[in-house]
Amino acid sequence: MKPLAVALTNKPLQRERVVMTKLHSILNKQISTWSVLYMKLHNFHWYVKGNQFFTLHVKFQELYEESTLHLDDLAERLLALEGKPVASLSEHLELSSVKEATGKETPEQMVDTLIADFTTVASELKEGMDEAQKKGDETTGDMLLAIHKSLEKHIWMLKAFNGR
Repeated sequence: MKPLAVALTNKPLQRERVVMTKLHSILNKQISTWSVLYMKLHNFHWYVKGNQFFTLHVKFQELYEESTLHLDDLAERLLALEGKPVASLSEHLELSSVKEATGKETPEQMVDTLIADFTTVASELKEGMDEAQKKGDETTGDMLLAIHKSLEKHIWMLKAFNGR
C-alpha cells in the first residue's frame, strides 16, 4: 500500500512517525467515533429519565455493549493491517465524527441524536467499504458491512420508536 500521510503521534516519552494509509485512517476514524459513541451511550443509559426510562435504559445498554464489540473488532483489524489504533481520549474526540453528549438531552433528543449519529457512521462505513474494495481487502470490507447492517437496523428501530 502506498502511504497516504505521515502522522506524528505524541507519546509520554517519545514522538514517532507512523506511516498511514487511507484505510488505516478510515479505521482510526471509526475507532474514535465508536469510542465517543460508547461514552455517549453510557451517558444516555445513566441519565435517561421519564416514562420511557425502562425501555431506553435497556436499549442504551444493548447499544453500548454492541459498540464495545465494534470498537475491539476495528482496532484488532487495524493492528492486523499493521496500523496503529488511536488510543487516547483527546485523539478520539479530535477524530470522531460524532460529538459527546451534553447530559441535558431529553429522551426524545437522545434517540434523535443516535439516529443522526448512526446515519453519519453508516455513510462513513460505506466509504470504508469502497476503500477496502479498492485495496482488495475483503476481510475489512466484510467487517464494515456487518457493522453497517447492524446500524441500519438500529436506525430503523429508533425511528419507529420516535414515531417516524
